[in-house]
Amino acid sequence: MKCVKIKDKKKLELTTTNEPIADNNHVIIKVSKCGICGSDLHNFELGNPIGLIMGHEFSGTVIDPGNRTDLKVGDRVTALPLSPCLNCEACLNGNIHYCKETWTHAVGLSLDYPGALSQEIKLRSDMVIKLDDNITDEEAAMVEPTAVGLHAVNLADIEIGDKVLIIGGGIIGLVSAMFAKLAGASSITLLETNKNRANKALKLEVVDEFVNVADEEEYNNYVKNNMFTFDKTIECCGNSSAVSSALTFAKPGSSVVLVGVSPTPITIPTVLAVMNELKIIGSIAYTKEEFIRCIELISTKKIDVLKFLDEIISLEDTQDACDRLLSNTNNSIKIMVDLNK
Repeated sequence: MKCVKIKDKKKLELTTTNEPIADNNHVIIKVSKCGICGSDLHNFELGNPIGLIMGHEFSGTVIDPGNRTDLKVGDRVTALPLSPCLNCEACLNGNIHYCKETWTHAVGLSLDYPGALSQEIKLRSDMVIKLDDNITDEEAAMVEPTAVGLHAVNLADIEIGDKVLIIGGGIIGLVSAMFAKLAGASSITLLETNKNRANKALKLEVVDEFVNVADEEEYNNYVKNNMFTFDKTIECCGNSSAVSSALTFAKPGSSVVLVGVSPTPITIPTVLAVMNELKIIGSIAYTKEEFIRCIELISTKKIDVLKFLDEIISLEDTQDACDRLLSNTNNSIKIMVDLNK
């Protein structure tokens, strides 16, 4: 079957791989749609690990239901790509995203569990969730990043009237902004280096204000007038400058939620966190309840996630899509692969 694998730094290979083998513990699905995620772009940029089939935001139909008696061939599904042990303290308390084994065999993030940039995938049966007819394949493939944003906003504990800062205008940042508005934020400011993507966020009305970090004069003026003024801050980039900005703008005693992940160590002005007694909160993935909640919100049309979807491409065009998403001028927020295209 066709797939895309990491070949080298910023280099993908369109190739083939073996179809997954059925057993009684896994569900095999035919992939319909797969989103390209920011963590995919990290792996793409680093070229590591070589041979990885990425893709952990997906929807599809059941080929083999394994031990799931509630599933049948042809059922539409999505899944949490996590691999928790279900026996540790974190898992028993419902925090499967804390489990030390969660990422060991994560779908699309580990070599032994190839991801959805292939025509078929094999999934842990307990992580698979059946979909109803009220949610499309495209919407279902948006559940995973939407849940990441919901988790970040839940950790930020946004209250009615809060002034919120979002750093990074990718899908996670904008979904977080969407949920922050639903939570009652009075205003949402976006810091971005890509003005084309930021202007799109303004048009989508998920943010109220954009500050161009790439324009040194504009950014410095904004710092001068807005230092220590935001009630809640959600950082979605993971680099030194982004986290430093988060600490610069956070109001004393406020919360800063770090969603962005850096593959290398970063340097930040911890003196700001100390002097202002900031509550720095790491945010990773989501709970199973939050994942299911996003399915409910999308299927009942209480949130619109398709407004963030820019393009649906073929598997053959994945390399070009990754190149464009890493560009600082392209305005795309989410590009999705159609495995049947």
